[in-house]
Amino acid sequence: MIPIKTEEEIKIMVEGGRILAKIMAELGKQIRPGLVAKELEGLAEVLIFKYNGKPSFKGYDGFPACLCVSLNEQVVHGLPDNRIIKNSDLVSLDLGINYQGFHTDMARTFAVGKTSPLAKKLISVTKKALENTEKMIRPGNRLGDISQAIQQYVQANSFNVVRELCGHGIGRELHEDPQILNFVGDDYGGDEEVILKEGMTICIEPMVTTRDWRLKKSADGFGYETKDGSLSCHFEDTIIVTKSGSTVLTKC
Repeated sequence: MIPIKTEEEIKIMVEGGRILAKIMAELGKQIRPGLVAKELEGLAEVLIFKYNGKPSFKGYDGFPACLCVSLNEQVVHGLPDNRIIKNSDLVSLDLGINYQGFHTDMARTFAVGKTSPLAKKLISVTKKALENTEKMIRPGNRLGDISQAIQQYVQANSFNVVRELCGHGIGRELHEDPQILNFVGDDYGGDEEVILKEGMTICIEPMVTTRDWRLKKSADGFGYETKDGSLSCHFEDTIIVTKSGSTVLTKC
């Protein structure tokens, strides 16, 4: 069952999304060559509690941190450990907060220093895939059409969408129904036939690779990375379906 949020619940999520976007912007400013990944974790935790929130990820399925830091071929869920960020790296940050009992969730990929034309295109395409989709979110539209739009745009730009992970509903729980795939026409499930309704809160998160989309577990036991070592990128927003369209709650 897909929860429909009340006006009061939406107000809380709007404020939570505003806080989360502010934290993500602060984290992004700190990314530079020589930074140790776990330094970002420390800052994230300080900022979450500063704004009277709680970390959504810490302890979720055993994850020991509040921030995911994924580098280059890592797509998602990388541990903020002792890895040192280097010039030309792609750094994907994924963060969720629980504010007054409701979760919001977002991800951004940052280019460090001088990156390759391929890496720049990857970030641009992934970001645009998310932005294109946000324009389609309104009552009466079908989730499968949104999934298809992401896949078609990404593949038209000679990249691939990850098929083993997906977007999701969000609210009192970090992961709620529906499942929101970044592709259509395969046997991975999802909720393609769901029709969007006012009051739904969802996370759209295109995860894109430069070559093959297949993943494997990272050495840290939590992250997922491309099997072929190709670059990856991840953008995510929390979005509320409104009466006439949608509002992005985590827009930086």
